[in-house]
Amino acid sequence: MKLELRGITKRFGALVANDHIDLVVKSGEIHSLLGENGAGKSTLMNVLYGLYSADEGEILLDDVVQNFKGPGDAMAAGIGMVHQHFMLIPVFTVAENVVLGHEPTGALDTLDLEAARKLVREISDRFGFDIDPDALVEDLPVGAQQRVEIIKALARDAKVLVLDEPTAVLTPQETDELMAIMKGLAKAGTSIVFITHKLREVQAVADRITVIRLGAVVGDAKPTDSASTLATMMVGRAVDLDVKKHSPKKGDAGLTVTNLTVVGDRHNKVVDDVSFTVHAGEVLAIAGVQGNGQTELAEALVGLRDVTGGKIVLGKLDITDSTVREVIDAGVGYIPEDRSKDGLVGDFTIAENFMVNRSYGPPFAKGLSIDFVNRARIADELITEYDVRTPSQTTLAKQLSGGNQQKVVVARELSRDLNLLIASQPTRGVDVGSIEFIHERIIATRDAGKPVVIISTELDEVSALADRIAVMYRGKIVGIVDATTSRETLGRMMAGATA
Repeated sequence: MKLELRGITKRFGALVANDHIDLVVKSGEIHSLLGENGAGKSTLMNVLYGLYSADEGEILLDDVVQNFKGPGDAMAAGIGMVHQHFMLIPVFTVAENVVLGHEPTGALDTLDLEAARKLVREISDRFGFDIDPDALVEDLPVGAQQRVEIIKALARDAKVLVLDEPTAVLTPQETDELMAIMKGLAKAGTSIVFITHKLREVQAVADRITVIRLGAVVGDAKPTDSASTLATMMVGRAVDLDVKKHSPKKGDAGLTVTNLTVVGDRHNKVVDDVSFTVHAGEVLAIAGVQGNGQTELAEALVGLRDVTGGKIVLGKLDITDSTVREVIDAGVGYIPEDRSKDGLVGDFTIAENFMVNRSYGPPFAKGLSIDFVNRARIADELITEYDVRTPSQTTLAKQLSGGNQQKVVVARELSRDLNLLIASQPTRGVDVGSIEFIHERIIATRDAGKPVVIISTELDEVSALADRIAVMYRGKIVGIVDATTSRETLGRMMAGATA
């Protein structure tokens, strides 16, 4: 089925999320929609799927204009969408999830589970998905859950399949398996729209590429184009994707974690007997698929989560049971994974956000009063040094782009005299140009002789920044390896194999 979007425009108040976008996806083609986070890719696909209505423009399938009132109309017309966050019911079986909403019925209108199982087996066998229809979804690994989502779409006879950031929660091996599935689907005639910001994946699987920047199409590209060419199109300027760093000059132990155990919200061990050491002047990256205890580990290190067992020592100072303020005063900088929730106060100005964790003393306060003159001077200096794109220091943080919000957090944390930097998903939701800048600053912190802990689900980022890599799986560290370790080996470790 051929898909065509003509002049699609979608506004949210004064914000133009999609600006007269034209897109053609041919039958049996893998068409990548490439752009930075916030470029308008997902909004465009939500218009296609009937979740949003366009303010202008039209959608055509095989040259016939469509008028979708909701996702039901889109599905009936042959559009399927696999969202970044899966829409599955964990306690249902695969078969029950696949037919939910359009259940096959038998005698007396009862659910015909055998027909549901047969449907799952047919699709699974046709595309080599290897999915048991009777398996509970909650017992399946993430990659298999994603295949269930694809089966759901195909069971509704999807001719156009939209995959929205489909590799965000996958190991490298699961990513390779998904790409093989995409190629098989395309060969069988399914048109695929592949939404991503990951250049490596686009180059590996796409037939054609459309690049979106700031809500508008800026051009088409070929998968044979270089990563730097694609990045330049995404950002609008030349970008150096290589992280430049020398061999580490390691000093004494800066952070020592011994047998650390943390219990989660469901009273299960989310960090299970974890031990590692980070030396001054080195970067230790904690790698793993999202949800394997990395978030809770970072929160425990900075005092945001109680420690059940074990010890955290900063230099020679035991901070195991310290409060967040005590940890900060001990010289720990923290870049949280969710800047909106934990890193910034959206209704505060940039200048106010620079001082939120140091409002009780120099250089931002004198006694019980804020030193407004000093704060203004420091804010202007940090805005310039960290290239925060803003009209002024009085701009509210929520009015900044994601990349500039992250720069405010990075500037605040790195402008202090640190004894340790903990950066959790430091470039999540950040444009390619800002990624380049943030990486440079992290390496500069390491080269200044500080211990650095990076927590990231992006293997390219892990390999680029790390001197050593610790891989977490189900709350445990399955191994600590050198930064030159192959993606294949790291992928196996992320699935639970020991080093």
